[in-house]
Amino acid sequence: MKLFNLLLNDVAKPIPDWISKSFPIIQTILIVLVALAAVVIIVAALLTTSNPDGGNNVITGTNDSYYMQHKGGSKEGRLKKAIVISAIVIFVLTLLYFISFGIYTGFNV
Repeated sequence: MKLFNLLLNDVAKPIPDWISKSFPIIQTILIVLVALAAVVIIVAALLTTSNPDGGNNVITGTNDSYYMQHKGGSKEGRLKKAIVISAIVIFVLTLLYFISFGIYTGFNV
């Protein structure tokens, strides 16, 4: 049974022609944007430097230096922000892709 028809009380409406022609283009654009965001994550992850001690003070175990308090404006902070933003973009675009795929195929279950 089709989920889409079930939600609309079995009233199936035909999909307009412009929608059926535009969905493959939209899906292709979404896949390309996901791929670009994935490349951004890969490059940003490769450019980040590792910090084996975690940046903690040896005696107190805290990050109380000026550099650690304002790390968001540094190169590492910007790279971490780019990774987080790209991951969110991938998540949202993937959801949009599968929603558009469901609309295009009629939500066949």
